Amino acid sequence: MANGGPADAWLTLELADTAPDTGKVRRWVESVLPGLHEDDLLDVLLVITELVSNVYDHARFPARLKLRKSADPCAVSIVTEDASPLLPEMQPSSPGSVRGRGLIMVDKLSERWGVARQAIGKCVWAVVPCPATP
Repeated sequence: MANGGPADAWLTLELADTAPDTGKVRRWVESVLPGLHEDDLLDVLLVITELVSNVYDHARFPARLKLRKSADPCAVSIVTEDASPLLPEMQPSSPGSVRGRGLIMVDKLSERWGVARQAIGKCVWAVVPCPATP
């Protein structure tokens, strides 16, 4: 279930606690962020895919994805919230490792990102610039 509102409002997608469907999440993101330049949209989608995948791999439900686009300067704020108290940590990566690059990608594509404890669980957030979007 999703809701929306005026510009600069948070848009929310409740994440189902069934099998992960990152394709559905990506389609929702594309539908609620029209007008982003393709290069900017790809960066946003990569960050969202990594953060949502971490929810499905490591977190507890209920969980949600929240987005907000700011116009001046153009940036997309991304938040995942879940019920797990365990905080993610960036892991060193090596060429032979199969996993562990997600937060490294989030770090490289975001202006800034972080983790915050909440009354129940945590939120992981990132701000992705969209300089190619007019």
